Amino acid sequence: MSAAQTESPVTETTAAPQPSKWREAWQRVATGDAIIVVLAVFIAVVVGSIMIAATNEDVQEASSYFFSRPMDTIVAAWHAIAGAYAALFRGSIYNFNADTFAIGIRPLTETLKFATPLIAAGLGVGLAFRAGLFNIGGQGQMLMAAAAGGYVATQLDMPFPLHLIAAIIAGMTAAALWAGIAGFLKARTGAHEVITTIMLNHIAFYLLAWMLATQGLLQADGSNNPKTAPMPESAQLPQLLGPQYKLHAGFLLALAAVAFTWWLLERSSLGFRFRAVGENPDAARVAGINVGRMYFVVMLIAGALVGIAGISQILGTETNGFGGAIDAGIGFDAITVALLGRSSPLGILAAGLLFGAFKTGGFTMQSSQGIPIEIVLVVQSLIVLFIAAPPLVRAMFGLPQPGRAPRRKSRTAKRAQKRAEKKEVSA
Repeated sequence: MSAAQTESPVTETTAAPQPSKWREAWQRVATGDAIIVVLAVFIAVVVGSIMIAATNEDVQEASSYFFSRPMDTIVAAWHAIAGAYAALFRGSIYNFNADTFAIGIRPLTETLKFATPLIAAGLGVGLAFRAGLFNIGGQGQMLMAAAAGGYVATQLDMPFPLHLIAAIIAGMTAAALWAGIAGFLKARTGAHEVITTIMLNHIAFYLLAWMLATQGLLQADGSNNPKTAPMPESAQLPQLLGPQYKLHAGFLLALAAVAFTWWLLERSSLGFRFRAVGENPDAARVAGINVGRMYFVVMLIAGALVGIAGISQILGTETNGFGGAIDAGIGFDAITVALLGRSSPLGILAAGLLFGAFKTGGFTMQSSQGIPIEIVLVVQSLIVLFIAAPPLVRAMFGLPQPGRAPRRKSRTAKRAQKRAEKKEVSA
């Protein structure tokens, strides 16, 4: 028997069996980021359900005689939880108790309206995340966008749509320059962007307060209140579905921002440099990328995206004039949206819609079911908590950790190796 004939069986048997396509697909799903987001939302909803049942009066009353009639407590808890999430659906997606379809679809338009600034601001935060920067200056950037856009809208007289376009450009430019300050300081001096953006938030807040209290800037003529005049119709974002709904064209701007950010990150050379700097700035510098310039440019673009949120607030949602609280906490909620969306444009879109639904439906839960609005805030916080700890979520559901081979596969390889050794000895 020749050497080639004796070696060929060994070569065939030493090859480990290939895993099936279904196992490979499950491995990719179990070790991916999407499953963590889904499970984080699921866990948060479960914990929220427990809190809803615990705070319900009927459940508390039934639990006093739980050991004698346990089904009463279970039924009461079920009615409380089902009623709460049904109210959440009615208040955020579709009100199936409405008389007409036009009235029933109104909650969905409210969800899209609330989601609009969250999506835009979340894109600004997420883009900075992809470049390795922690942009928590969304509040200040929104306020500067509102100040610049509000000034152009109230102080200049122009026809539609030039007036609207000028206000949008002014707001986005102001927000971009405000965020660019943090990027410039990071690039030139190494100042940490967390500190600089926090300070810029405070500066923007008090600067806007001064502008609102000064005649000739933002304060309405003949008024002593720190509030602007109503936005003229020539500078307002058009209503998308008619006057009976509050959804405005700012939602289209947010969708356009999602498409632009996706193209920037996934299809442009500039986006590639952003991602390279975010992954490893030292390696990017060695590869010839100007890291400091990338920090400055990415903060400019991120600020402009956040500026869309400020513009949509003053020209679409609060057209009767705005005060110092125009940001409504959106600048900080955007951090949550960016984390939930894993800094992906499409993920941020989905996260913004989810949080918009929570905000809109929370009011219905509170009014119709008597559930504290804080329950919804707890659910949102839990989502972020679990997303920030992927190993914890994987451990809770027994999912494999990324980069670690499952135990079953290693045992299979060992058995195949033993069979190959036995056949080699027998040959």
